[in-house]
Amino acid sequence: MKKISTIIQKEWAEVFKNRLVISTVIFMPLLFTAIPLVMLYFTRGASSEELTSDLPQQFFQICPEGLSGGECFQVYITSQFMLLFMIIPLMIPVNIAAYSIVGEKTNRSLEPLLATPITTIELLTGKNLAAVIPAVIATWLGFVIYIIGSWLIIESPDVLSALLDPMWWIAVLVLGPLLAILSVNFSIIVSSRVNDPRVAEQVSAVVILPVLAVFFGQIAGLFFINRSLILLFSLIVFIVDIGMLYIAVRLFQREMILTRWK
Repeated sequence: MKKISTIIQKEWAEVFKNRLVISTVIFMPLLFTAIPLVMLYFTRGASSEELTSDLPQQFFQICPEGLSGGECFQVYITSQFMLLFMIIPLMIPVNIAAYSIVGEKTNRSLEPLLATPITTIELLTGKNLAAVIPAVIATWLGFVIYIIGSWLIIESPDVLSALLDPMWWIAVLVLGPLLAILSVNFSIIVSSRVNDPRVAEQVSAVVILPVLAVFFGQIAGLFFINRSLILLFSLIVFIVDIGMLYIAVRLFQREMILTRWK
C-alpha cells in the first residue's frame, strides 16, 4: 500500500500542475450540476393541470402516479440531464490518465520509475486510483450540490422524491465509480501505446461516446432510463472493467518501454 500511495501522490503532484486538468476537475462538474438546476428553476412554475393534455404520453412513463402534468413535465425535463453525472466520471479521468504514461515518457520520468522494485499491478493500481479518486469525489460533490439546490428550488415533496429516485443514487454512487475505472484503464491502454499526450487524450475521449449515445437516445424518446437499466449497465460495466484491467496489465510491457522507447 505504501508504494501505491507514493505513486498516487507523485501522480497528483505532476498532473495538477496542469491548469487544464485543474479546470476540468473543478469547473466541468459545476457546469454539469448547474444545467439540471437551471432547468428546475425555469420549470418550477409549470405545475398547473392544464398542461396534462398537451404532454406526450412518453412523459408519463418516467413519472410516478399522482404528479400533475406540470410536475411531470418538470421531472421529465430535469431527468434528461441527470445523465450528465455519468459523463463527469468519464471525462475527468481522461485528462489525468491519458497523461499518465505518455506524459512520463515525454518527460523521461517513466524509465526511472519502471526500474524501481514495483510490480506492474502496483504501478497501474496507483495510476488508476490517482485518476479515479478526483473523478469520483467531483461527481459526488456535484450530486450533493444538486440535492441541496433541488431542495431549495422545489416546493412539492412529490417532485423532489421523483427527482431523487434511488435509481439516480445507484447511478451516481455505484455506476459512476465503475465508469471512472473504465475510463482510466482505457486511457492507460491508449497512453501506453502512443507517444503524444494530445493524441492520447483525443483517442481516450472515445470512451465517452456510449454515454452520449444513451443521453441523446433518451432525449429523442427512443428509450427511458430506469432502475433495471441502471443495474444492468452497472453489471456490464463491472465486467468490462475487469476485462479492461486485465488488458491494461497485459499490454503494459515495461521491458519494451525501458529498452525500445525513444
